[in-house]
Amino acid sequence: MTTRDTEDFYAANRARWDETVPIHTASRGYDMEGFLRGEKSLYDVETTEVGDVRGKTLLHLQCHFGMDTLNWARLGAKVTGLDFSGAAVEQARELAKRIGVEDAAFVQANVYDATEALAGQTFDIVYTGIGALCWLHDIGEWARVAASLVKPGGFLYVYEGHPVLWALDYEREDQLLVLSEPYFETGRPQEYEGEFTYVDGPPLRNTKTYEWNHGLGETVTALVDAGLRLEFLHEHREVAWQALPWMVPAEAQAAAEGAESRHQRRTAWRLPESQRDLCPLMYSLKASKPA
Repeated sequence: MTTRDTEDFYAANRARWDETVPIHTASRGYDMEGFLRGEKSLYDVETTEVGDVRGKTLLHLQCHFGMDTLNWARLGAKVTGLDFSGAAVEQARELAKRIGVEDAAFVQANVYDATEALAGQTFDIVYTGIGALCWLHDIGEWARVAASLVKPGGFLYVYEGHPVLWALDYEREDQLLVLSEPYFETGRPQEYEGEFTYVDGPPLRNTKTYEWNHGLGETVTALVDAGLRLEFLHEHREVAWQALPWMVPAEAQAAAEGAESRHQRRTAWRLPESQRDLCPLMYSLKASKPA
């Protein structure tokens, strides 16, 4: 249920994301030039776990300005992206034109309104990528919406920061792993103040964000309750960004250990060897709808 306060939280977050779009498209972190050359592809774990998408319909919920959505298109999927930011959707449409993907569709809507916004369409694959679920206040309602968008015989795939990671104290200087934020979903969000986005770029005018964590059990149970069948749940020791200052690139640690890194195209990060087995950093899950 959306309250007036929740609507205000979403309005503040949307204003920040609208402002963020041109910063991200111009940033080194997103590397637009590399993407236009065919680089900046998806993570290996995503493409391996999702499998062959050629000829399949794929919906990307909370797609930002469409870079990852269009990476799925490059792999052969017919893609639709949905995001609550009008600026992001406009940029995604322009980006699709720039790379010649003519059948991509991008829709502006809050994820909770996706069923209506997409006029009842269903998809072979519904995909949610990194850093999406923390912007949602109700994981149960999200699961019901996501499940309604999956075709019978299709599946939902999530690759996301682990709720333990979101609950860690990021400001410690002693390199201890300490929980300081809620692990479970709470009625009111955590309020954060940040002048800069998570990649390089100028300071923002809209500095406040409101975020909710969702425990792993809450998320999985919500999907099962929505009628999906859990195919797998994987917890990962690698994370897609340097979440803590003392993390090391996964490639560097793998090389030191004499192992071949799985992530050849995008950098992933790990805790140092002494902490590597202490804390999950990301998770991925696949949940299917019975045919």
